[in-house]
Amino acid sequence: MVSLKKRFPFPFEEDRHRYSNNLKPLEPPCCIQITAEYFDEVSEKRRLLEAHPERCFHALPGTLEAQWEAVDTVVHQLVQNYPDCFWLDKREDRWTFQNRLLDETYQFTFGDANTLPVQPLDWIGRQVQEDLLIMVQRDDDIFLEAGQLCFPSVWSLTFDLGMSFQEIHHPVPWSNELSEKIRRFLLRVEAGQPWTRLNWAMQAGKRLHIPPETFDEWGPERYLVTQENVADMVHLRVEEQCVLRLPGSNALLFSIHTYLKSVGELSQRPDWAHKVHSVLTTLPEAIIAYKGLSAYRKQVIDYLERCL
Repeated sequence: MVSLKKRFPFPFEEDRHRYSNNLKPLEPPCCIQITAEYFDEVSEKRRLLEAHPERCFHALPGTLEAQWEAVDTVVHQLVQNYPDCFWLDKREDRWTFQNRLLDETYQFTFGDANTLPVQPLDWIGRQVQEDLLIMVQRDDDIFLEAGQLCFPSVWSLTFDLGMSFQEIHHPVPWSNELSEKIRRFLLRVEAGQPWTRLNWAMQAGKRLHIPPETFDEWGPERYLVTQENVADMVHLRVEEQCVLRLPGSNALLFSIHTYLKSVGELSQRPDWAHKVHSVLTTLPEAIIAYKGLSAYRKQVIDYLERCL
């Protein structure tokens, strides 16, 4: 039995939050992480894809080349970095891929979508915990044109499909100058040089799947947080986002691995508790509103003060 490790990338290096171009070179250059939550999260992804395919996977015509490049990239990262868990045999275009964690074997012809049960990006996304998005570069801009998104943090693949980078991020309370700086940076990402960043939010409840389409299910939970349940109910949500250039299609592949840790678990690490407390107490009102923290921010701050 393979032993998978727990992992949580803590997002705060400083005691204050600020928006910045915090992309860093990805070392080692692997955008896929297999963690102890693998079985639960892959099972949940597959359940969501069967129950709600209309909001969990979309691909515009003309993206198949980039989808196959994503398969090539992710499969080889899995085999190289987790050889006890995944295996690949290539005989020209005929591939045999084994997912030993799930005891599954797939045989397909690389480049022929008819030999897979679903579209290529959807298929490889069912093998990993990450959400996978493809942005196509043209006319000196990048556009979201394909994605498997099962664990969104209050955004919709259905709504954003086809939008440019600026259109997708219009609700973010950052300056136009910073937004344009990040967009220009992404346009210059080179093949073989992937980048990564951490994004954070807080949420009431432990759902990974919180799209706007189901706000009526998870939205009211934020008003149920009390001093008695805040430790277990409120979670710090961290997205480890990676971006790499697909050299053949020149598209960008984004991977998003989402982690959750309860406020109670955070309080067991005094250094983490101190930074979270400091960040929450100094957040500007615009970011408090954007991140939906107003309903329970005080309960989290009060709880962490008692723990420090």
